[in-house]
Amino acid sequence: MGLYEFFYKYFVLPIKENQGYNPVNTVTYAIILGIAVILLYKMLKRMGIRVDDRFFKALIPYIILGPLMRGMTDVGILPRTYLTVSPGGYFVIAAFAIASLYVVWKHIGPGEKLYPLYRDFGWILVGGLLFVLVINLDRVSFNWKALGYFVPFLIIAEAFIWLIAKKAPLIADNKTLFYTHFYDATTTFVGIQFFGFWEQHVLARWLMDTLGTPAVMYLEKFFILLPVVWILDREMKDEDPDLINFVKLTVFILGFGPGTRNLLIMLMGGG
Repeated sequence: MGLYEFFYKYFVLPIKENQGYNPVNTVTYAIILGIAVILLYKMLKRMGIRVDDRFFKALIPYIILGPLMRGMTDVGILPRTYLTVSPGGYFVIAAFAIASLYVVWKHIGPGEKLYPLYRDFGWILVGGLLFVLVINLDRVSFNWKALGYFVPFLIIAEAFIWLIAKKAPLIADNKTLFYTHFYDATTTFVGIQFFGFWEQHVLARWLMDTLGTPAVMYLEKFFILLPVVWILDREMKDEDPDLINFVKLTVFILGFGPGTRNLLIMLMGGG
């Protein structure tokens, strides 16, 4: 198999035919993500931008932008191309977020004015997508009954984290991450169990096939997150707090983005 055939089989074809992820592209994208996190962290340090609550709040519209674009693609409002589905769509959103941050920083520097201006520019982008959604509402078949499944299971899942956090300080210190990823797990469980969705990720697919239920997503999320936060909070406690916060921000996005995308697809009648 030549290089082109290899690339086409493991990277192009899965996107073109909506096959989901495979072991090869999963590992490759994970490596790219790791490198991107390090490079972006170094970029923020050079720009004098702290990864704190101000930065997180300013980043919220860009975090919403990704799943909104993907949801609108999956229901046919936006064209399905390599730049509107994962991982290409997330590269596009990341490029918008980084470019916007650089432009704002270049004009006003890393001071207090940067965060609201950067945030507002992001909301303008979200507003543009919402406008496209509104003028295409006739192409959306809203499925509000999805909330009847989603809300009860979400309450149960988040109540579990709340109870565990009362006994486990490590989870209590990172409860936002656990809440977010159990939100993602709930959208996956409900989508597959009740609405005929299918799982795109390799490990999750294997676990579901092995145990015969999408509820295994909760276990997967919990037992992946636990060592991650242990390493960040215990083994790396002497590292730069901005690095720890940026990695946690990345973990948050990896839960919130797919979860919100799943929820939007269910509500908009996609699949």
